[in-house]
Amino acid sequence: MPAPETKNDRRRAARERARQAMAAQRRSAARRALAIRSGIVAGVIAVLAVVALVVVSGITPPGPGPRNLAGDGVRIGEGFVAERSVALQPGAEATPPAAHDADAVTIRVYIDYLCPNCGAFEAENGDYIEGLVKSGAAVVEYHPIAILDRLSQGSKYSTRATAAALCAADLAPDSFFAVNAKLLADQPAENTAGLTNEQLVSQISGTRGLKNPAAVAECVRDQRFAPTVAAVTKRVADNATAGSDVAEFRGTPTVIIDGRQWEAGAQTFRAAVASATATRAAAE
Repeated sequence: MPAPETKNDRRRAARERARQAMAAQRRSAARRALAIRSGIVAGVIAVLAVVALVVVSGITPPGPGPRNLAGDGVRIGEGFVAERSVALQPGAEATPPAAHDADAVTIRVYIDYLCPNCGAFEAENGDYIEGLVKSGAAVVEYHPIAILDRLSQGSKYSTRATAAALCAADLAPDSFFAVNAKLLADQPAENTAGLTNEQLVSQISGTRGLKNPAAVAECVRDQRFAPTVAAVTKRVADNATAGSDVAEFRGTPTVIIDGRQWEAGAQTFRAAVASATATRAAAE
């Protein structure tokens, strides 16, 4: 027969039950803390995965540039026919355009569609250049770039307008002369947001004789060639203008006639073209 339980025995038993209860509580707390930490880590990983997915899915790898942009410019000859060339792949360097008919003067014009002086140059000389190209007396190369994005209230109008023009170069090259003239004639003022992409679509779609208008409109809305605009603009800024006497690119418009920069203060544009034409004739 067991000995009767004493008061001390009861105290020891109570202390043991308390110790076991506290140990159980500590184990439970540790399990909860581990679960919380695991949950936090899993949650962070899940959030990072979602963020990574969003970022990666939001990055569109640059595709090839537009066709018909040899030497980073659109070359237009007799009959307003644009010279054809293959698209430049991302990261590839543009090659200078090949030589053309020795009888025709080459006029290269570097423009920004937000540049008021570019608009003024077009207003004063556009019809004259049109006549030269139509008759075969000159070949014109338009080099649209974007150096005035900072003057369009954050809308990057220069880039968007140039990308829109490159859509025409790619999909309706023989309309580029007219599209370029229209963008300069209807250009917005500096320090405004400029036209929306939809307004650019309407502006270009209204060009007489535009081919592939639906494809051009989709290209403009997508801003398909915005990466090309950035690359071309950087090349012009870094490399001045290859094949000319321009040592440092100073802004738009820059006009080069048979490799020599036209300085408006020295002679009129028409006089400079006439001089280049006479030099060619004398060299024959």
